[in-house]
Amino acid sequence: MEDRPPFHVITGGPGTGKSTLIAALAAAGHRVCEEVARPIIRAQVAASGNAVPWGDHAAFAALMFAGEKAAYDAALATDQPVFFDRGFPDIAGFLALSGLPTPAEVDAACRTLRYRSPVFITPPWADIFTQDSERKQDFAEAERTHAAMIAVYSHYGYTLVELPRASIAARMAFLLERVEV
Repeated sequence: MEDRPPFHVITGGPGTGKSTLIAALAAAGHRVCEEVARPIIRAQVAASGNAVPWGDHAAFAALMFAGEKAAYDAALATDQPVFFDRGFPDIAGFLALSGLPTPAEVDAACRTLRYRSPVFITPPWADIFTQDSERKQDFAEAERTHAAMIAVYSHYGYTLVELPRASIAARMAFLLERVEV
């Protein structure tokens, strides 16, 4: 058994089924930490703020970092497995895609506040991809994000396992067969 909390990450590009899988895991009784980006986007839009993925990328990343840190710290209160919809390296990947450097505090979190390997990655999947008021990225951006997540999680020493393009039930079974729960 690894010497780190029983935290598991599901990452990937936008519109690839991460949040749907997290919701299914929660419905099945597993502990989850939902993606921090959507509540940030909703709050920023409501306040006419610019810390959104299509606005001030650095400010958005800073808010995501604060949210991820709070979620990680809260999850430390349990010794049960927790499934995260994205993790600290996702922030570094977002910044890289934005052409921005990774702040020292984000890099430090990626190196020290660890999740279990493997990290599960949802591949770009045109059949399920949709845009909405909070997900303005197109499918090409989903593909670039997928590549960035592979690069950044590999950089921080994680092994990645691609989830199959399959039903939510099949994806959940695939994931649960590969983790200690």
